[in-house]
Formats: sequence, C-alpha cells, structure tokens
Amino acid sequence: MSWGERVLDLLYPPRCPFCGQVLDRPGICPKCEAALPWTGEADGLRQGPGDFRCAAALRYEGLAREGLLRYKFRSTGAAARTLGELAARCAAERFSGQFDIVTWVPVSRKRLRRRGFDQAELLCRGACRLWGVTPVRLLVKETDNPPQSGLREAAARRANVLGVYAPAPGADIAGRRVLLMDDICTTGATLRECARVLRQSGAADVVCAVVAAAGTDRGPKREKTGQDRVEIPRRSV
Repeated sequence: MSWGERVLDLLYPPRCPFCGQVLDRPGICPKCEAALPWTGEADGLRQGPGDFRCAAALRYEGLAREGLLRYKFRSTGAAARTLGELAARCAAERFSGQFDIVTWVPVSRKRLRRRGFDQAELLCRGACRLWGVTPVRLLVKETDNPPQSGLREAAARRANVLGVYAPAPGADIAGRRVLLMDDICTTGATLRECARVLRQSGAADVVCAVVAAAGTDRGPKREKTGQDRVEIPRRSV
C-alpha cells in the first residue's frame, strides 16, 4: 500500500460495501460474507443468443441488491475496489485465458456530470488492480437515454439502448478478445448492445462480468478461494 493510500484510509476508513461497517482493510465484513447470495456453478454464468456470456459473483437480490443500488446512486465510489474484485474473481473462474483487454460499459457525459463518477469504470479499475493491468476505454455512450431501471419489459430495454453506444475514438478493438464489465446485469440488454458494437468494430470475442445478475436460478453456494487469478496477455496494457 502506498503512502497516499494509507493517508486516505485514515481519512476515509474502508467500509463493507453492503452494510457500511468500518473495516481494517478493504473487503466485506464476515456477517455480510455469510449472508450474501453468492452464485454457484449452476447460476454463475448467464448465456444467451449471439454468444452472450456473462459471469456474476452474486444474485441480484436482498443484501446484494441493496448494496449495489447504494453504490450506484449514493456512493462516492469508495466501494469500487471491493466490488471490482468480486467481478474479477468470477471472471477469473469462468474466462481465464479468454480475453486480452478489459473495458467497461460507460455512462453518458450528462450522467457523469450529474453523478460525479462512472460506477462501472471505477469497478473495472478495481478489478484490474487485482490483476495488475490497466483497463482501456473502448466505448462511449453518445445518447443520454432513459435509465434501464425504469423499464420492465425486455423488449423495451433492448430498444432503449439500441444505437446508444459507439466505439471510442482511436480505440484498438480489431482482433481483440474483450472482457466487458458492469455492475449489474438484469435482462442483459445493455451488455448485449455493447458487445454487438464491439464485435461490429472487429473484436474477436466479447465476454462479460458483473458483480450481480438478476433472473438466474438458484445454485449451490460457491466456494470462494480469494486468490483467483486470470491470464491476460501483456498486449492489454
């Protein structure tokens, strides 16, 4: 830990992102660790049309839902490191060796100004910190469309994000195997649209990872190693 990080920990001590308890180091408190709805082998990977694959550490319900909504709408981003590591570990379990560059689902400029931070970018940077690599901006959000959370029907969600995202200027996408990260996957419409844009821009493959996903069947509680690693070729940094 750097000197600057030690100072920040003194001024803003790490807290459990799910209950707010002050901790000695970034992470999850034991009580929440035991209570969280962890995904298992049966529900930790969502798959769908167009080779859609999304790994999730948690089911989007209960304590996980409350913590992520707090992070997304009321947090300063301090929980990003811990939440990012959750997404990183499930990506390591499912996709090790299958990607060589890491990016995130961006927010619009208007929403960034209003919120003050891009929650998916901070989460992605927290994940990449665990791996010792740097994420790369591959997408921009050109339209400030209505929030997906206000739409219930899957068709409406797909229509709401169609044409909203575009390749970032100068992005090196052609031939790359991309890990696309976000905080939450509900219907998967946003991740699918971003993956479509990346594939149309020449990406060789796109896999996704989130902290929590909705609509998955319950599976056995997974065994967490805490030391998961993923192989990322050096071309990504």
